[in-house]
Amino acid sequence: MTARRIRLSIGKVALEADLLDTPTADAIYTALPFESRAQTWGEEVYFSTPVQAEREADARDVVQAGELAFWVEGDSIAIGFGRTPISKGDEIRLAARTNIWAHALSDVRALRVAKAGDPIRVEIA
Repeated sequence: MTARRIRLSIGKVALEADLLDTPTADAIYTALPFESRAQTWGEEVYFSTPVQAEREADARDVVQAGELAFWVEGDSIAIGFGRTPISKGDEIRLAARTNIWAHALSDVRALRVAKAGDPIRVEIA
């Protein structure tokens, strides 16, 4: 199967990501394209989506830079790129266990320039 690739435009930052083979990735891909507005929490950008998903068995709250997560309780995509208010040491700790559904192809630390309220568009690349 050919990799499914998406583009996320977050304010002035554009990221591409390859989707994993997960139910959450399938639900997000099916909902494309959609738009939202950025929220920030420490070094994390998150935003609401039209997607609902169940928590997957391998959901976790500590992620690696470049992993795109889905926050089930908030129906939101979360992209951690550094410390959040609850991080321990240098880890990227999100507010809740999340489903990992994609891997960014470029450095997500570019999101440091993103601000709350920035427009977001998620679409097939």
